Amino acid sequence: MKTLYEATATAIGGRKGHVSTEDGKIDMELSVPKGLGGDGGKGTNPEQLFGSAYAACFGSAVQLVAENEKIKLGDDMSVTANIEIGKTKEGDLQLRATLDCYLPGVDVETGEKLVNKAHEVCPYSRATRDNITVTLNLLLDE
Repeated sequence: MKTLYEATATAIGGRKGHVSTEDGKIDMELSVPKGLGGDGGKGTNPEQLFGSAYAACFGSAVQLVAENEKIKLGDDMSVTANIEIGKTKEGDLQLRATLDCYLPGVDVETGEKLVNKAHEVCPYSRATRDNITVTLNLLLDE
């Protein structure tokens, strides 16, 4: 792989600690959600950080595919990632992701094509493929 960009982040203290990036752009306290046995404090958590990153990356992938296909997307196009953490039958922790893709101004067929192609090229989708369940939802104006 030819590296185009590299980011470095450090977590101290696990889920009850602190996370920061080398450049200082992220500098946040972490809290364990109540659903995982924590106090649900004011800090963020890995699922929120992962969801934010996946939503942003997938949104850029949708925009790239649309641009390559000469399809105009509205400025209010958005991707919302819902990240769940649960236990498998074997008792292992596992993630599941749902990506709600709001693509105003496109028809269902075009929207499905864009979302499916974005899922093929998005690096986060590629990293999670065959590792976690990812559900893609297309949201359109009615």
